[in-house]
Amino acid sequence: MTAIDEVAIDLTSESYRSRRNHWNNHVRRHALMTPDKPAMTFLGETRTWKQIDDRSHAFGAALSRRGVRFGDRVLMALLNRTEYVEAILGATLIGAIPVPVNIRMSPAEVAYLMEDSGADVVVTETALTGVVDAARGLGGTSDTVIVVGESDKPDHLSFEDLVAEDGSDLPLVDVPEDTVAIIMYTSGTTGRPKGAMLTHQNFQAQALTSISTTNPQVGDVASIVPPMFHIAGLATFAMVFYRGIRAVIHPLGSFDPDVMLDTLEREGSTSVFMVPAQWQAVCAAQKAKPRDLRLRHLSWGGAPASDTVLSAMNETFPGVLNMTSFGQTEMTPVTCILEGKDALRTIGSIGKVVAGVTARIVDPLMNDVKPGEVGEIVYRGPNLMKGYWNKPEETADAFRGGWFHSGDLVRQDEEGFLFVVDRAKDMVISGGENIYCAEVENVLYGHPSIAEAAVIGRADPKWGEVPVGVVVLAEGVDEPTLADLEPHLNENLARFKHPKDLVIMEQLPRNAGGKVTKPALRQRFGSKDAGLSD
Repeated sequence: MTAIDEVAIDLTSESYRSRRNHWNNHVRRHALMTPDKPAMTFLGETRTWKQIDDRSHAFGAALSRRGVRFGDRVLMALLNRTEYVEAILGATLIGAIPVPVNIRMSPAEVAYLMEDSGADVVVTETALTGVVDAARGLGGTSDTVIVVGESDKPDHLSFEDLVAEDGSDLPLVDVPEDTVAIIMYTSGTTGRPKGAMLTHQNFQAQALTSISTTNPQVGDVASIVPPMFHIAGLATFAMVFYRGIRAVIHPLGSFDPDVMLDTLEREGSTSVFMVPAQWQAVCAAQKAKPRDLRLRHLSWGGAPASDTVLSAMNETFPGVLNMTSFGQTEMTPVTCILEGKDALRTIGSIGKVVAGVTARIVDPLMNDVKPGEVGEIVYRGPNLMKGYWNKPEETADAFRGGWFHSGDLVRQDEEGFLFVVDRAKDMVISGGENIYCAEVENVLYGHPSIAEAAVIGRADPKWGEVPVGVVVLAEGVDEPTLADLEPHLNENLARFKHPKDLVIMEQLPRNAGGKVTKPALRQRFGSKDAGLSD
């Protein structure tokens, strides 16, 4: 018998009431009401809501039989695929906490996430087992490895074998809405990632935000392009689960705009999110070879879009609603929305705060600033994280004054549109990836040729920004190249965090307090046309 047949929902039970707004119950609802309706498509293979529900129940039961309990962490080192969704649903069914891993991370970075989260179980796939096992060899704490696909390691478990097990003994546990659903790690301002604890209520709030802004209809199809280990990819599923629309999961890898357009046409996609560089390529490809598309809603984010890209989107897809969303992982993630009709007349704006989120723009003493003045934007709302995992001091600092401090310095115009002026956090955004400069600087400091290091962002037409390393050499060493630093960088950093250029200076500019003056470095080396020699 199937999981649905054997685990009925008792609508009067405390367990059901405690989790009625969880994504697991939404999936179960669709599986009961429309069992044969397509739910997820990946590389041409479609699974129904009943299949997704059965497999996630079986996986949750398999985890439980192997000792995974409420509150235990389960590391998810996977590429975009349907099994990612099933693994997350199975874990959260028993109150366990999935921990998505950026698959671009080095083994050392993955080992830190294993250790910090305390995850005993890792779900991964064939192509990533090398990184996972290397991380375990570096001190990662995970004892159990579950693999989607083939593995020749005797201590690896097969994901397909587990979902083939009987799921009827799945324990139905109380999971209150303020229970942590996901720990999503963000790059750390001090060099170590922090785990944002996102609750089921947070994802419910995000689902309602998405529904209110995009108004999904019966028969809609959402294309999932961002990595599912990013909050932008994962949060979309909250809306998919809530409304029961079909999701088309796009594989990660090199981006081909023609393949993207062909997939959107074949699958009848009605909504899709991409970064501006991807939209630029898609618009050019659609102009060269028009496809018959059903798109009703386009969105972009991860980096600002130029007026050229916005104009191309409006011209290529006339009559289609397009908008950008702004936010951060700690807010699950959306805090502001800017519609395309406003974007061209308010270039550079992040839009207005979404319904349900309360925001203030404040000075360092938590006084509200006047319109036009610059201050830090701080938030409250149902989509705000519970805090940082195992980091009470950082949590207290982020929530000082009773508001979450975003680290974004903004101003508001007379119409209420917000503009980011600077980042209180020292960060580079490259192709939608947040790169905290301190993390890269710490790795550069670890190379024997480097005595001092500072990292800044340089404008880049494709990626928005790329990191640039500005260093002072240790005494008596030969001048290194980026190629010389590559082995050290590969061992300690994901490739997207690597500096794309290296500037060697005799000394770094500092203020009277001895602090490196990043603005001076950005002014000198931060433009795309800047010379990179000292």
